Amino acid sequence: MKKREFQLKESLLPAPVNGGFKMEGYWIWCGSVAKEEDGKYHMFASRWSKKLPMHPGWLLQSEIVRAVSDRPEGPYVYCETLFPARGPQYWDGRMTHNPHITRQGKKWVLYYIGSTHPFEDIRDGETLESDDPRVIVARSNKRIGVAVADRLEGPWTRFPQPVMTVRPDCDDNFFVSNPAPCVDENGKVLLMYKYRTYRKPPYKGFLHGPMKLNVAWADSYMGPYQRKTSSEPLFSEDVILEDPFIWKENGLYRMIAKDMQGNICGERFGGVSALSKDGKQWTLNRGYCAYSRNILWDDGIERVMGNLDRPFIYFEKGKPRCVFFAVSDGTDGFMNASNTWNMAIPIKDSFF
Repeated sequence: MKKREFQLKESLLPAPVNGGFKMEGYWIWCGSVAKEEDGKYHMFASRWSKKLPMHPGWLLQSEIVRAVSDRPEGPYVYCETLFPARGPQYWDGRMTHNPHITRQGKKWVLYYIGSTHPFEDIRDGETLESDDPRVIVARSNKRIGVAVADRLEGPWTRFPQPVMTVRPDCDDNFFVSNPAPCVDENGKVLLMYKYRTYRKPPYKGFLHGPMKLNVAWADSYMGPYQRKTSSEPLFSEDVILEDPFIWKENGLYRMIAKDMQGNICGERFGGVSALSKDGKQWTLNRGYCAYSRNILWDDGIERVMGNLDRPFIYFEKGKPRCVFFAVSDGTDGFMNASNTWNMAIPIKDSFF
């Protein structure tokens, strides 16, 4: 009998109002969860002070933190800051962001992005705009790295170099970010990531082109990672996606991601889905919305979230149990948000 195919949107239960992870005085983003042997659920997320604007403040002061809960849906309580700033001389010395936890052999491996810049830190009360030199340089210095630990509580080992950087002779020459790893039973890694390309002068507007996705693969988390030539995009030019999450099911790779324009799933910032046999050639499910920003909460109220970003499906014993999103209460995404947090949506027991 063929195993039932998991469809995310159809499997979602009401979201607990008091679930997920919030922190007073901080912007919260990302969210990746794993369970330790003691039965506790550990969330790895990003935070930065609300003394800075949500965007582009994250580019200068985001740091990865760990929070804990007795239940996968939370609420999660802050435990520690894993990767604080450690100096501009390090590739991740000023900022860490986009955590994604995986289990590889006997190690916990946390994928994340980091950045640095050579300028002075921003001071309290100082305004911050997107054309600030610190922001421009920090964005262009985004790279993908890993940290490893024997236990989720750490200690965590950071490395002096990222596992993936830019390629000057390819389209991913501006930055690489948003790592989405899928680890098989042999420890081999398929890694999807976001990138942008420098625009050649003369140009008008942004220094870089639109966001695109690419894939890389390696025999272990430390690499080396072999990448698909970025001049061969995964999707056609009308497809602009962000925040992929990938997993393997019934012998196929599956992906969900944020539809930036809404022309694929039918909802701007809603979720697209895609399938792949080898992880390198992907087929989009056009016209199907894998998840919607219109969320039903367990208080019986439906709310349209300003953001529903960075999806992460938590699997327990091979079955999907909960999906996490970085969300905002804005009406224009995070640009006019007052609060951001990580929300959790339980998945129906019928999929266990």
